[in-house]
Amino acid sequence: MLVEAGRINLEDDIRTYLPDLPDFGQTITVDHLLHHTSGIRDWPGTLAVAGWRMDDVISFEQILTMARNQQDLNFTPGAEYSYSNTGYNILAALVAQVSGQSFREWTDANIFQPLGMADTHFHDNHAEIVENRARGYARIANGFQNIPNGLTALGSSSLYTTIDDLAKWIINFDGGRVGGVSVIERMQRRGVLNDGEEISYAFGQSVGEYRGLETWSHSGSWAGFRTILLRFPAQRFGVVILSNVGGYNPTPVASAVADVYLDDLMEPRAQDGDTPAVDKRPAVMVSADLLDEYTGIYRLGPGWLVTVTRAGEALAAQATSEPRFPMRAVSEREFFVEAYGASMTFGRGVEGKVDHLTYRGIHALRVDAQSHPAGELSDYVGEFYSEELDTSYWLAVRDGALVAHHRRHGDIELTPLLRDEFRGNQWFIPVVEFDRDEREDVIGFRITQGRSRNMRFERRDENRLP
Repeated sequence: MLVEAGRINLEDDIRTYLPDLPDFGQTITVDHLLHHTSGIRDWPGTLAVAGWRMDDVISFEQILTMARNQQDLNFTPGAEYSYSNTGYNILAALVAQVSGQSFREWTDANIFQPLGMADTHFHDNHAEIVENRARGYARIANGFQNIPNGLTALGSSSLYTTIDDLAKWIINFDGGRVGGVSVIERMQRRGVLNDGEEISYAFGQSVGEYRGLETWSHSGSWAGFRTILLRFPAQRFGVVILSNVGGYNPTPVASAVADVYLDDLMEPRAQDGDTPAVDKRPAVMVSADLLDEYTGIYRLGPGWLVTVTRAGEALAAQATSEPRFPMRAVSEREFFVEAYGASMTFGRGVEGKVDHLTYRGIHALRVDAQSHPAGELSDYVGEFYSEELDTSYWLAVRDGALVAHHRRHGDIELTPLLRDEFRGNQWFIPVVEFDRDEREDVIGFRITQGRSRNMRFERRDENRLP
């Protein structure tokens, strides 16, 4: 609505409106934030590394402070799609800056009140009492327990609403009583990457297909709540599911509701026993010598290795933390892995030796595995500090294992994958990669997650006790 009114330009640098955000030397536009192509780190995993627990009070301002202190990007803006809640928090701050109202005030006055959504608001005070408020729960052995919710992540989350109010929101997509037809049409424009690829994410909506019908949807989860809003625009039909127990999956239920009402307009359901299409090329014989050349470990990405081994007269692939699956040769270089629904193709380097494989567009280099006996693990002992996150981890060797200690998280065991690359045993520390200087001394490490990459920690000379 603010774009249509000429108050925000999608191609503007976000620092035009919020100059206190970092200058990364690369322009991040408003459009990048809207389509999750900015490269800005996602706050849940990032704040967890910094010491936050997800049941802490996590305020809007704390999230913005994290964004202001980010030191580099996950990737070049526009190069990739990677969902970032932080991007939508920054958009909420942008709305407040441009409008002169808080995000809650602006959305109340311009969206919720005009639509008659009397029981809807963005929650900007975690201690506020809300009449008839639902709580989030988790299943435990003898029943349920409450999950605390102290989040005020305006823009990305923290929307308090009801089924009846969201029905009014869905109906507005048909006529555009609030926003107008031009805004509704704009919300259906999908993002485009730098290379011209169109992604499936539009303005806060994901485009898809179910049983032959076009769908627009968005799901959400936090603190035991699991939700989905699913629309079939051509049929002017929508489904909203709000749930408050963490193990519940609303997506298949929304589809089942659509089945009841739209079945005669849809393509036939997949029958039990149907299998996805597989590669039907016949298997070919590959010599034992060539199979042996392909065996080894290949690095698909941080903490993501695939080990190729001989399985009789064939090969088998085993990715990190996964079972071992057979590989069927469809040429002397290409092997189809039915469990993955994709091929792995081996390649040679300039010296003619097999040095990589290609999988789903990933160029995976061959690597040498190296064990880490206790003597070598001592290289990593010490305090490591992140200026970006203002937090430290203390690394020590205990019972032959490398352990990272944090004041709030306690001990986190690090399991070696490769030289200087370890896997953590917490969701927020899946991969740790150590850096060395020209003398081969360890000088720091980087933590990488799916939505937050290369969070840097530098080794401190003084190893103070935690």
